[in-house]
Parts: sequence; C-alpha cells; structure tokens
Amino acid sequence: MKVAVIGGGSTYTPELVNGFLERMDRFPLSELWLMDIDPQRLEIVGGFAQRMAAVHGSPFQVMLSEDQRAAVQDASYVITQLRVGMMPARRADEYLGKRHGLVGQETTGVGGMAKALRTIPVILRIASDMRQLAPGALLVNFTNPAGLVTEALARYASDVPSVGVCNVGITTKMEMLEGLEKDLGEKLDSQHAVLNTLGLNHLTWHRGFTVEGEELWPRIMETFLQELRADPEPEWDTGVIESLGMIPNYYLQYFYYTGHKLAEQEKWPPSRAEQVMEIEESLLRQYADPALVKPPADLMKRGGAYYSTLATQLLDSHYNDLGQVHTVNVPHQGAVPGWPADWVLEMPCRVDAAGIHPLPAEALPLVCSGLIAQVKAYELLTVEAAVRGDRRAAYQALLAHPLGPPANLIQTVLDDLLETNKAYLPQFF
Repeated sequence: MKVAVIGGGSTYTPELVNGFLERMDRFPLSELWLMDIDPQRLEIVGGFAQRMAAVHGSPFQVMLSEDQRAAVQDASYVITQLRVGMMPARRADEYLGKRHGLVGQETTGVGGMAKALRTIPVILRIASDMRQLAPGALLVNFTNPAGLVTEALARYASDVPSVGVCNVGITTKMEMLEGLEKDLGEKLDSQHAVLNTLGLNHLTWHRGFTVEGEELWPRIMETFLQELRADPEPEWDTGVIESLGMIPNYYLQYFYYTGHKLAEQEKWPPSRAEQVMEIEESLLRQYADPALVKPPADLMKRGGAYYSTLATQLLDSHYNDLGQVHTVNVPHQGAVPGWPADWVLEMPCRVDAAGIHPLPAEALPLVCSGLIAQVKAYELLTVEAAVRGDRRAAYQALLAHPLGPPANLIQTVLDDLLETNKAYLPQFF
C-alpha cells in the first residue's frame, strides 16, 4: 500500500509517521511518499522520517520526491497538508487584516479568504492528478481553510473521493474525555466516545457527548460552567453558554468577541505566524540532528495535538472497514433536515470501506443557523472566485462575510489582498 503526503516537508510530518508506525499490525503501509516543493525542508524532514522508520525496523519505505505526479501515482491515500506561499504568506494574511482594522487570521476573515484563493486551485490540481494516476484513492485534506477547500473539491472534483479533516474535533473530544475520566474516576474508551458537533469548519457548536451510547453532556456542561464561574478571566460569558446549552468552537470567539480579538492584535508583533516561524526554525534544527529518531517535545508547541491520531485512525477505519465515527468535513447529503444537501459541513460521520457517511443530525437552532448561512454564502462565493478568478465573486464574498470590511472599503481591501498575493493568484491577473 502506498500513501502520498503532499506537503511532506511540513513539521507535522514526523507525527504522521509515528501514527503509521503505531498501526503497522493492521495498516499494511509499504511506501510512504513525502512530496514537497522545498528541497531543503524535504531533505531535513524526510531524513528524520526515514530514521524514525529505520529505528522501528523499516516496516515501510519513506520515499522523498519533488514530483507531485510520481508521488500520487498508484497511491491508495493522498494526504494534503500544504501551505501555498509557506509561512510568510500566513504572516501576510494576518497583517492584511490588521492594517485594515479587521481580524487577521489564517482561516477566517480576509486572511482566510486570501489563503483559500491561493490554495483551492492547487488542491484541485492534485485531485486532477489523482483522477488520472490514482483512480479511487481517497484524498484526505488537512490544508486550511479545510471546510472551504473541501467545498471546492465537492463542487469541482466530485468524482475524486475526498474528506476535509481538522484536529479541533478530536482535540475537544479528548479533552472532554479526560475531564470525564477525572470526574468519574475511571478510564473511558475513546474509540466508543462520540462528540455531537455541527457547523462549518472552525464554526461549530458542541452539543452532546456519548460514551458507548450513554449521554454525558449534562455532566460536561455543569463542569464547564463551574470552571467558567471560577475563572477570573473566562474565555466565554456564562450567560452565553447557559443560553446556548452548547459549547462553541473556540474560533467563534472571532465572531462573538471581535473587539477583544482586535485589541489582542494591537500587541503584535509577534503574530501567531511569527511565533510559529520561530517554533519551526527550532524544530527543523532538531530534525536535522542525525541522532534524533523520535518527535521532540517541542512539536506540541506547533499546535497539532492528536494530528497523527486523527489522520491514521481515519485511514485505518476506512481501510479495515471499522465503521468508526469521526468528526470530518463532507457534503451532508441530507443528513441535516432543512439545510441544502450539497453544503459541506463539519459533523460526525461513520467511516468504513464504502466511504464517509454523515450521521443524521438535528439542525442547529436559529441563533446559530443564521451565522452558518451567512458564512456558507461567503464560502460558496470564495470557491467561485478561486476557481474562475472572478473579482465580482471575490468582492461579494467580502460583502457577505460577517468579519469583512465595511461596504465602502471592500474594493480597497480586495485590491490589497490581490496585490499582496499576486504571485500566487494568476487566475486574477
């Protein structure tokens, strides 16, 4: 079995290698291809990945390549974890928002839109290569903005099986499980724990948690509210949580507490991108050490908790027909009554050899669904702008986004966005 990782020079890759090494008894990987356009990073990260495999007896080959088509050829799974423009582009996304008095962030607002415009054409080219060179292979996309990228795949590469993945769902699940274990004084089975969550990527609300079919949400909510009341600087207002009866994805703070987030930006530098650039520089120095054969503790600073767990569990459940439930991004196909069936949502899905199956879910209440509809409109317009180089669609995407600029500044922000990213946006020029 061959698995290709596009963006194999990522500092996340060693964690992915670890996940495969832990599952060799049931996931018979023979070739792991790491493909990247940056030869220096590929050599450092790839060399470290090869040493990791070697110290475990080389159960699979780690192949390094700068050739995307060679990497994709005959793969069973293709994992995308790339960043068009690399970290300097992320920093530019953050400061694009800041200089216009808007949220500067890599997945939401104007920064998330810039990233999507750069990324979608690249991911669609990977899907095109898969269609030709690896028919039937599953594309597992970790590249942000994950929901928007998956929306583009669903609309423009629907014949290529794909799923969008984000580690927020599994991280939330594992944190809740840890809290319950502490509260109950017993070990719980994470394989049979299901987080009931719904929305768009980075725009979800958590509203239930079952372990082996038993609903434990009231206990989780009670503990969460107690912690908020005891915290001198709580991240959420207790009144908001009590009213919702749900726990929002932490990215919703950009929507619920926009003023606070804008005030935090005024303390830059460093922005998050600038922090990550320092972390990555340190990680790459460590990876280059020929004596290093397992991921260093500093990798957790990168922000990808449970990345390898989620990626390899998903592939394991698909390959071995396990029917596990994972929180992923796919078109919901009518699983949520009253919402357009072709919308890509982030929600619990059963994963087996036949594919990714959204579980039936009750629609979110009006207080949430209005925001969902508005952001989905932005997403659909952004997909059209990215695919067609359509400036009118890009303008309307900014007009639709709740975190977008005032109407009289849209053209100014759009011109800045396009000019800043000109090297990566040939479709607009």
